[in-house]
Amino acid sequence: MLKGLIVGIVLGVLLVAGGVYFYFSSGRAPVATSAAPMPFEKSFARIGLHAYLDKLPHPEPQVAADETNLLAGAKVYKENCAVCHGLPGEPKSLIAQGMYPVPPQLFHGVGVTDDDAWESYWKVENGIRMTGMPGFKDRLTEPQIWQVSVLVKNADKMPTSVRNALASVPPAETMVPAAPSAPAKK
Repeated sequence: MLKGLIVGIVLGVLLVAGGVYFYFSSGRAPVATSAAPMPFEKSFARIGLHAYLDKLPHPEPQVAADETNLLAGAKVYKENCAVCHGLPGEPKSLIAQGMYPVPPQLFHGVGVTDDDAWESYWKVENGIRMTGMPGFKDRLTEPQIWQVSVLVKNADKMPTSVRNALASVPPAETMVPAAPSAPAKK
């Protein structure tokens, strides 16, 4: 009787594994960004990410959340992150519109201000598999990663200077008018 139970369990596991393999290998799994998500895809991805992050150390930010670091973080963000995660007051980019899962727009409503800075640091440094979020470990310095992490943590309480630095078009009062061009000589 025990032998039959063990054989049944082994066959059940093999049948499930075979079914999952068949689902993917036969082309039935959605692979286009516009396709509906697989069953439990978002849930499993979120569970796996948070279970992994919960095991990590939770260091304090290595840079202060002062204007200097927020401005430096804004520069890094604008150059590396904005194309997917957006800018304050700007619509979602065409790149972000075509991604799945959809990247969070960090300055529109709910962002990552509820995440600890260390969590954003880890995500920026390492990236997140199967999301389009690249890791910047070999492209940005540790202080730059901390600066952008502190920026997004404090996105809901940025000084005006930082908000202006993130603007896609400089505010009118800081724009220098172009010098008038000389008339063409004949």
